[in-house]
Order: sequence, then structure tokens, then C-alpha cells
Amino acid sequence: MPKKPEDWLEVASPPAKTRGIFKLFLGYAPGVGKTFSMLSEAIRRHRRGEDVVIGVVESHGRKGIEELLSQLEMIPRKKLEYKGTTFQEMDVDAILARRPEVVLVDELAHTNIPGSKHRKRYEDVQEILAAKIDVMATLNIQHIESLAPVVRSITGIIVRETVPDWVPLTASETVMVDLTPEALLNRMKRGDVYSADKIDRSLKNFFRRGNLIALRELALRQVAEQVDRSLESYMEAQDIRKNWGVRERIAVCVSANRTGQYLIARSARMARRMDAELYVIHVDREIGPKEPNQEALAANLRFAENLGAKVVRLKGRSVADTVAEFVRSKHITQVIFGRAAVRDWRKYLYLSAVHRFLRESPAVDVHIVTQEPEDE
Repeated sequence: MPKKPEDWLEVASPPAKTRGIFKLFLGYAPGVGKTFSMLSEAIRRHRRGEDVVIGVVESHGRKGIEELLSQLEMIPRKKLEYKGTTFQEMDVDAILARRPEVVLVDELAHTNIPGSKHRKRYEDVQEILAAKIDVMATLNIQHIESLAPVVRSITGIIVRETVPDWVPLTASETVMVDLTPEALLNRMKRGDVYSADKIDRSLKNFFRRGNLIALRELALRQVAEQVDRSLESYMEAQDIRKNWGVRERIAVCVSANRTGQYLIARSARMARRMDAELYVIHVDREIGPKEPNQEALAANLRFAENLGAKVVRLKGRSVADTVAEFVRSKHITQVIFGRAAVRDWRKYLYLSAVHRFLRESPAVDVHIVTQEPEDE
């Protein structure tokens, strides 16, 4: 049946926007340039004709930031009285009434003054996004909830304002605003980050070079994980079965063999050298005898978890086919099999399973690691 004009229009029209786009500028410390980068992009978009407003941006007295702020419309903040003092918070209702295309929100982990519409600023952002308004926001790595204890152990500083881990994960786009620790320290010494009376104290505490190196690595890993998840989602949506090998992922197959811990330990060393994800797989066969030594199997899997591996127990009719499907679904790049030093019929059974795996699996590197035979 020929299509009607309205049918073609429906196909050609983009899907209706159901939620605002959330863009996050992530840094590892104050002064790396998150707010400057966010404002610079906002000004470029404003010049292209987009309706961009400032919800809340803190200049902290930095002249460069104040100059950029003057080029954009700012929604007046809401004044709130608390314990005899007047505070100013982002006015969510005023933003919703103004209905811009894009809103800038600085310091996402900020806790609002009691009496505000929401307790946390990230909750304000969720309401704005739900109104189909795009948001650009800034966040430092130490304010992610699960990383705050790590930051405390590194710096000795308690991070009191945090956002749940799911908040940065909901960002449609994450920009890592990076700067070498040496360049950041130079900014500090010039007075570009804090006022002169705070410089010496900051350099001796939070801004020690070792702290900055560790925090920078945390931020880089956070962004890498988000990029990795985005790639996984894209490949799954596009049904891309070929392994692009962007990141190394190692899978090692183990049984109840007591020498399996040697195999796991060797695989863990390989994974560390390549900064790869490590999966330890055991396949419970749906047909045929079960593993006779369940205690040894459990010990192997506990050992794998202690080494930081992701332990996966699968079920299947064929070990080779089940492992091949797992390799395909998880985009594994390298597979490790253990080979006991046996010369009887078990050798041919083992070789048959490996050959079947090679036939069924996608392109993947295979390592055969010889294990010592168990004592009879």
C-alpha cells in the first residue's frame, strides 16, 4: 500500500525530545579550567543563536571567569534566610519559567540551603532536564560518592559534598578538562586559583604534587569507564559482533583443578601489565557429570575475586560453545586456557574442545598455559 504524505512526514521527522541533554565538565581539582571551558562553549553556542543562560556560576573572584560571565544572561538567584543570614541559591522555578535552551550550572555537588526547593543542586538539575532544557554542569572527581573515601585516603581531606555515582553516569557527554599537575601548580603560585592568603596553605595540603597525580588518574579512569560503556552500548545497538579491540579484555577458563590458581595468578599478572579487564569463567555443563571437587572450584573462584577478577559462572551444553558466546557478547580480546601435562585420552578431548572453540568464536587471541599435573 502506498504511503500517505503524513506517513512520510512521520518517518522524516526526528523523534520528539523527551529530556534535556546533560553535558558534564569533569576535572580532578579546582583550577583545572572546568568553569572556563563550560563558559567558553556557552558563549560560542550563544553566538550561533542558541538561547543560553546562567543558572549559577561561581567566579571566586577570578577575573577571567567574570569577563566571560558578563557576556551571557544570568537568571537572578533566589534569596533565602537561614539562621539570620541571607543566602543566594539557583532559582529553579525562574529557570523553568524562562525556558531557555541551555542552562549553565556550576559545582554540581553543592548542598542547597535549608528551605530550598531541593536539598542538592544535582536534584535541581534533574528537574531542569525533565523540563526538556539542556544543562551544562561542572564537577570535580573527589565529589563522586564512591570515590570520596579514596580521595580521603590520598589527601587526608574529608569530602563532605558528594553526588551519587549514577549522576555523572547519566551525562550524555562528559568532557575531561585536563591539565598537568605542573601547570596547575604554576596557576596556583600565580594566584589564578585562590587568593594570595590561601596559596601557601593549599600547596602544602590538597595541592601537593602527589595528590594531584593520583586525583588526575582517578578522573582519567572515570572518563575511560564512561567512554567504554558508551562504546558497549553503541556496539550492542548496532549489533556489531566484530571485536574492535579498543580495550584489552582477558577471559580465563577454570575448573575444579587445584592448579587453577596458578592459571588465575598468571592471567592476573597479564591483565595488570596490559591494564586489561579480567574475567574468570567456569562453565557448568547442563548434560554430563558435574565437577567432582566443588570445594576446589569454590576456592579457585574466591582466589580470582581476591585478585580483582570478575567471576562468571555460565551454563551450557558445550564448554567450547558457551565460552565462545561469552567472548562474543563481552568483546573479549584474549582467552587463556590451561593445559594439564597429560598424555592419555584426556589430551585428545582437550584438543577437540579447543579446536571447537576456535571454530565457533570471533577473532580472538588464544593462550595455552601449561599447568603441572595434579598428584594422583
